[in-house]
Amino acid sequence: MQRAPATAVLLFILPAFALFAVVLLYPMVSALGYSLFEWRGGTNLVGFNWFHNFVVLFTEQPFVEQMPRAFLHNLAIFAGTLVLQNSIGLFLAVQLHRLGRIRRVFQVLYTTPYLVSPLVVGYLWTLLLSPTFGPVNAGLQAAGLDSLALSWLGDPTTALPVLILVSVWQWIGFPVLLYGAALGGIPPELNDAASVDGATGWRRFRRITLPLLTPVIGTVSILTFIGAMETFTLPYAFGGATGSPAGATDVLSLLFFRVSFESGASNALGVSSALATLLFLFILGGALLGRRLLRAQEERLS
Repeated sequence: MQRAPATAVLLFILPAFALFAVVLLYPMVSALGYSLFEWRGGTNLVGFNWFHNFVVLFTEQPFVEQMPRAFLHNLAIFAGTLVLQNSIGLFLAVQLHRLGRIRRVFQVLYTTPYLVSPLVVGYLWTLLLSPTFGPVNAGLQAAGLDSLALSWLGDPTTALPVLILVSVWQWIGFPVLLYGAALGGIPPELNDAASVDGATGWRRFRRITLPLLTPVIGTVSILTFIGAMETFTLPYAFGGATGSPAGATDVLSLLFFRVSFESGASNALGVSSALATLLFLFILGGALLGRRLLRAQEERLS
């Protein structure tokens, strides 16, 4: 088979790389550079201050209080969405895989929410969960479950779990599609042979299907981690820039937003860039670690 000329390959890669460089690479490099300087306002450069902006994040208020809290909320969102998306998404994919051609209709229904802007989804669920006129509480009260008709987004104990559930509801279609495609790629002869040998349905799923889905499970987990750590629009729609109520829905992206645009601090650009750099490094490290663990698991199964 003749290989394509290097010039042709570069011509095809160049547009995508240029878009990546302008939209992602340049802002990341700029944020790293800004984090090493002290600024007055948005454009007045004072001078090089090494890692002082990073020290500020770990030693001064309000970062000492708000950054650990926001970071734990990001981790909670990741853990909750990881467990629910992998379990529910895999269950739905397995059930749809058995339906035949009609599964296309349900796949469209499950994937429709994540085609909608998370900001729109957040405001929509804010209306649905309203304690005064929301249909969710109205339905619970009509069913005689008045004790369950809560102020879902106004109570610090329920706001974060509701955010996690809504996030899972919106994005569940993505793992359903990935798992469905992976299930379609498993040779049916493997399950048929195991069935002839007397293996039950659960045993076939645990010993054959689940190991073969390991690469997809890893991919969904890594993408869930990235999405949870950089989430912004849904928490902003639920609790505004402060992560209301009482910071219960606060995340690192909201903290970055407050420092950059609402704090009025003299060195807001430098400190917010340092926060963005830390967040990027943590996401990059977590994704690389997850990829390494995934490869090790794949090698063990092969």
